[in-house]
Order: sequence, then structure tokens, then C-alpha cells
Amino acid sequence: MSGSGPSGSGSHLVRRLVQLYVGLLLYGASAGLMVGAGLGLDPWDVFHQGVSKLTGLSIGTVSIIAGAAVLLLWWPMRQRPGLGTVSNVFLVGLSMDATLWLLPELRALALRIPLLVAAVVLNGLATGLYITARFGPGPRDGLMTGLHKVTGRSIRLVRTGIELIVLATGMLLGGSAGAGTVLYALAIGPLSQFFLRFFTVPAEDDDSRVVARGPARRAILRR
Repeated sequence: MSGSGPSGSGSHLVRRLVQLYVGLLLYGASAGLMVGAGLGLDPWDVFHQGVSKLTGLSIGTVSIIAGAAVLLLWWPMRQRPGLGTVSNVFLVGLSMDATLWLLPELRALALRIPLLVAAVVLNGLATGLYITARFGPGPRDGLMTGLHKVTGRSIRLVRTGIELIVLATGMLLGGSAGAGTVLYALAIGPLSQFFLRFFTVPAEDDDSRVVARGPARRAILRR
């Protein structure tokens, strides 16, 4: 497809929008599958699940509320949300709840382990789709980069600190950490890197006003 004319520019933008929204929906679905597997969640979803148990709200609803609250923290740090940031807040939580509603309860470990592995792989795929669309980072990653700018600490240190805090808080509230948490921590980086390369959309000058500036690799998805 040619990106030199108006039709090429339009097709390029459509592709990015499709990647954005398919990625967000699949991300929420992968999170729901991890919950259904019952073998441990990623740090933020351990927190969401703990708050869900405490309040009686669905885990998807808690994810939406937490995402909106984190987004408010961007203001004093002068972070600028994009279309992907705002869409992320709502779609991931809605997709998670929809997946859990559709997913039957699984008791056999022989079913739950493959479900967990599939969920982590799907999460990596969804990450690649969402990030390469280049419409801005998720609210939690914006918090990470904002704190990096404010404190001068490394991205790795800031991200590790945030995730340890939410993981510990979630566990205290009754969230589920386990083998899935470890698998996610070990696998999501390599999987995301692979799918980032696979789904990369070539940049096009005509869309520069729509996309959040900066390399796609900086917008690492963690809602």
C-alpha cells in the first residue's frame, strides 16, 4: 500500500486505529483469561483483584477506576495523554469483564495451565498491537515515565518500585499472586519485543499530528 497520497494516508491511519482497538480488546481478554486460570496475575491485576474483593466491584470496573485515578496523576507531572491512553482506561476493563462473563469455570489443572500460557502469549501479542499503533501509552506507563522525569530515577527502578508496591498492596487485600505472576514477569518482555517487531507500522508524516510523539518502544503497555 502506498502512503504517498491521501488514500494511502487514510489506509495507514485506519490500520493504526484497528491495531489500537484490537490490541486493547485482546489485552483485556488476556487479563480475563489469566483471572480465569486462577494461577496468579500480573502485579496491577493482583491489586485490581484485591480491591475487587474488598469492594464487591468487578475486577474490570476496578481496573477502569484505577486507570482513571492514575491518569489524574499525570496532570502535576505534565504528561500528555493520547487517544490510546483514554481508550485504554475504558476498553481493557470492559473486555476483561466480558471475557470473565463468557469463560466457564475451570477446575482441572490440566486446563488451567494451558489457559495461563495462552493468556500470557495473547497479552504479548496485544501489547505489540497496541504499542505499534502509536497513540500514546497506557495510564500506568505514563505514571512510570512521569515519575522518571520528576525523580530522575531510571525507568527500570521506577517501574520495579511501582509494581512491587501494587503487588504487595494487592496481596494484602486478597489478590492472587502465584506461578502466573512469575511466568508473566519472565515472559512478557521477550514476547512484547517479538510482537513489537512483527506489528510495527511504518511512520508516515501525514499522521504526525495524531500520534503521540516518540518511539513506539517507549510506550510499553501496562494499562
